[in-house]
Amino acid sequence: MGTSSFHQSLLISMAVLATMVGAAIGGNFYHDFDLTWGGQRAKIFGGGQLLSLSLDKTSGSGFQSKKEYLFGRIDMQLKLVAGNSAGTVTAYYVLSSQGATHDEIDFEFLGNVSGDPYILHTNVFTQGKGNREQQFYLWFDPTKNFHTYSIIWKPQHITFLVDNTPIRVFNNAENRGVPFPKNQAMRLYSSLWNADDWATRGGLVKADWSKAPFTAYYRNFQVTPVSSSRSRSSGGAFASGDWQSNALDANSRRRLRWVQRNFMIYNYCTDLKRFPQGLPTECK
Repeated sequence: MGTSSFHQSLLISMAVLATMVGAAIGGNFYHDFDLTWGGQRAKIFGGGQLLSLSLDKTSGSGFQSKKEYLFGRIDMQLKLVAGNSAGTVTAYYVLSSQGATHDEIDFEFLGNVSGDPYILHTNVFTQGKGNREQQFYLWFDPTKNFHTYSIIWKPQHITFLVDNTPIRVFNNAENRGVPFPKNQAMRLYSSLWNADDWATRGGLVKADWSKAPFTAYYRNFQVTPVSSSRSRSSGGAFASGDWQSNALDANSRRRLRWVQRNFMIYNYCTDLKRFPQGLPTECK
């Protein structure tokens, strides 16, 4: 091979490799997000590929996406506060506005004392109405490594996924009079804040500020529109990675049942004491 041909081949190989790496890394935090509060407690580094939020006794921190989204798949990898995280909440959610008729889809990670599992708290607000909590323990330690937390938001349903395993599905029940978030675009937000008045055992366990600052890390953000012909899925949760289909495949349904049977610790749809007049319509 001649020198010029060799150089051309090398350049092509490098370009292909760069494309592959870019696809694996996802978005760039400098381009996609604004650090909104907390001062130097919120940081972007690694050329825009990593972001951290910290909490100390003075303040927490947060960020939000520069763009709004209307339907799609949102993926983010998080590594949560390690050690004694009691009293802390790491929130990761999409929100239309702060108004009385806002829509919202929530992941919230409730910290705990060392050795005890985090509680993953999920909720869906439609037209300002929430009270649709489901809570889970995770089947791994979310502080040791990064794990992927995903929201699939479609006109037919909302699906929460952890490492591409569905843990919760909220179906569109407008035909039964239940509002569904489909008209208001939403931004992605995340924050790390002090909630020791309620987060850990109902506020019985307070934050140990001698362990501060508490820090969570983020990487590999990506949004895939519903209209996209291909997803970023690594396979396993939806048939052939086809998260765009309007129903879970058989394997996904099995995984969903496995999570809800073994790791769900609260479901508003089974809380008869909370709803003595009858369970919410979407639960029936």
